[in-house]
Amino acid sequence: MTDSAFADQAARGFRSSDRATPLVRPVSDEPDLVQLLTPEGERVHHPDYDIELSDEELRGLYRDLVLVRRVDTEATALQRQGELGIWASLLGQEAAQVGSGRALREDDYAFPTYREHGVAWCRGVDPLNLLGLFRGVNHGGWDPNEKNFHLYTIVIGAQTLHATGYAMGVQKDQAESAVIAYFGDGATSQGDVNEAFIYASVFNAPVVFFCQNNQWAISEPIEKQTRIPLYQRALGFGFPGVRVDGNDVLACLAVTKAALQNAREGSGPTLVEAYTYRMGAHTTSDDPTRYRLSDELESWKLKDPVQRMKAYLSRNGIADQAFFDALQKESDELALHVRKGCLEMPDPEPLSVFDHVYAEEHPLLAEEKEQFRAYLETFEGSH
Repeated sequence: MTDSAFADQAARGFRSSDRATPLVRPVSDEPDLVQLLTPEGERVHHPDYDIELSDEELRGLYRDLVLVRRVDTEATALQRQGELGIWASLLGQEAAQVGSGRALREDDYAFPTYREHGVAWCRGVDPLNLLGLFRGVNHGGWDPNEKNFHLYTIVIGAQTLHATGYAMGVQKDQAESAVIAYFGDGATSQGDVNEAFIYASVFNAPVVFFCQNNQWAISEPIEKQTRIPLYQRALGFGFPGVRVDGNDVLACLAVTKAALQNAREGSGPTLVEAYTYRMGAHTTSDDPTRYRLSDELESWKLKDPVQRMKAYLSRNGIADQAFFDALQKESDELALHVRKGCLEMPDPEPLSVFDHVYAEEHPLLAEEKEQFRAYLETFEGSH
């Protein structure tokens, strides 16, 4: 099963015949990648990608990681309690999203999938807007043009074409901004993604393709998606690719910042492969224990992006216990805001589902709306 089966799989669940044979992976050294912070929280330097941040900025990145994870944890709990229809967790991918999200300038534009909660946080989207989408009471709830953050895209890979087209528009407007498109390793097998690569390359569009390689496209391992490292695919389309430690927030920030700047300066697209791991389920309708080994998960827990940043701050005296205590309190307050706000969300008026399909009323849509209105009136007490 590929990642494109998301909607179908969520609807029907796993059958016993769908269970993939657990994969025993060969033991190998870590892949070549850009890393500025080791799993143990030690700072290292890279000749091509380095970054100098103030202590305040470093504490800010850690705050982002902690609060984004807390939102994710709370949303997962709400789904388990029946308050959300489904939730796509980002557990383990916080550094890739926060690092790349904080690399964006205000005038840059981001095109997400349905899992970029960390990027949404960096763009100033209230987490309740995300929960409203998964609760089924709105279509996202934020203004994409206000946040420069597009609405979530469920269709696998489609947003890469949207991003490329938008970037070509930016280019024609001679604007000094860049575009970033997020997608997963499974999406790299989609035609839309490869077509986006072609257009971005031949038109030298100012777009960064940010692939979060979390090793699994639902139950399909990365070995079934490619026989070479994903970032090397870019060379076949005529633009550079780079692999970064996706659990290293500093490296993700540095690499994405450089790629975005290259795009703004007219150097065209870059493919960034953030090598990370989905520590949770694909969505709350998925059971990852059916297709992957627990040993694999345990080995990736040792590379936890939040813990490595905390170790770095503590070891170097950048943050003290008072900072961590205050952040814990802020995290608890955010969790309360998310839970209370979710439970208090009003159910939408049924006909409002038609309100934002097109910018102006469409004849067919108007006809369907009237049919639905008539249908609702057949129910007792609907008048």
